[in-house]
Amino acid sequence: MEYARPELLVEPDWLMDHLDDPGVRIIDCAVLEAYRRAHIPGAVHLPVHYYIKESGPPGADHGTFVMPPREFEALMGRLGVSNETLVVPYDDNNALLAARMWWVLNYYGHPNVRVLNGGWHRWLTEGRPVTFHATRPAPATFVARPNPDLIADAEYLKAHIGDPSCQILDARTDEEWNGTNDRGNRRVGRVPGAKHLEWLNFVEKGDLRRFLPAEEIDRLLAEAGFSRDRATITYCQGGIRAAHAAFAMTLVGYDNIRVYDGSMRDWANRDDTPLTLE
Repeated sequence: MEYARPELLVEPDWLMDHLDDPGVRIIDCAVLEAYRRAHIPGAVHLPVHYYIKESGPPGADHGTFVMPPREFEALMGRLGVSNETLVVPYDDNNALLAARMWWVLNYYGHPNVRVLNGGWHRWLTEGRPVTFHATRPAPATFVARPNPDLIADAEYLKAHIGDPSCQILDARTDEEWNGTNDRGNRRVGRVPGAKHLEWLNFVEKGDLRRFLPAEEIDRLLAEAGFSRDRATITYCQGGIRAAHAAFAMTLVGYDNIRVYDGSMRDWANRDDTPLTLE
């Protein structure tokens, strides 16, 4: 079984051949200290909190929801990303942050993005070149065109609880799912009717950290109770693991997937949203 959407991934061999391609922008989504230590040649550093969120309140590192369009346009411009650029994000955390970048770019109308399969761990394990020299790209112009079909808010999720045409994926840890880890939220629990499949299950456990083969991802989703003939809403704590789950589902051919961007950081701190531990 092959990936239904293999174009969502790029392999290291391909990237090696395109390190100097002016139409490709490699984005390192790790923290600045890691980028300064070493990164893929030509990669630019993501100079905002890797959640790619709105600015938070004073003293906070980020807000709850995705960065607004004008802010995102300015960010892409600083990174040298135009509407014609092929973006290749990677990270050092099982593609968690790269998949978030994939989702945000798609949400803002830029599907020309491919996640580096295996990310930084695979690049290092295979002995490929690295550098500590920062890349400073020429500014570009990026126009954001939000796609509302890719995002869910609390009202949308509430309206689809119990909807037989919709399935809800909780991508959090077991402890968050069963309520023993509240992540600082006022309430614990899960969305009624949600099914649980932690995001880490989609990635190999070895040094290469590649996405699992298509048949294994497909089996995991089926065993957790998901099917291709239903729309999907994914959530986690802040919309990051939810984006990773959406990426894995899209990779194997699921369509009509929305990420609940606010996730439990929004849902579990409101008074008008149902939670259950049953």
